Amino acid sequence: MSDWNAGIVEEFRANDGTMGGMFDGWTLLLLHTTGAKSGQERLAPLVFRQEGDRRFIFASKNGADTHPDWCHNILADTSVKVEAPGETYDATAVVISDPERTEIYTRQGIDLPNFAEYQEGTDRLIPVVELKRV
Repeated sequence: MSDWNAGIVEEFRANDGTMGGMFDGWTLLLLHTTGAKSGQERLAPLVFRQEGDRRFIFASKNGADTHPDWCHNILADTSVKVEAPGETYDATAVVISDPERTEIYTRQGIDLPNFAEYQEGTDRLIPVVELKRV
């Protein structure tokens, strides 16, 4: 894990998910996956979207032309662990298909314009993933 992500994880855990600085007001979670190649546990801090009892994450990688590592990991093994404010649970990661994917991503881009910019900055379709509690 990068020093940058390690600092985010430390702040997240120290403050039960309440973040300051550039993440002030954003909803973050920690996603535990199994490395597709290594088989080792991997950890990624991610912005999430809550819609009713559904929770979504976005494989935006800040608009890069490749998917983030965690996305490759969930395509190989959909079993994940989620640390969210006030709770930790096992989940299944499910990639959402269109047209629902576009509807959810559009709402995310309206609420957090960075996400609209990420999609505009790449030719790839940024995956939307639902974390279904097991």
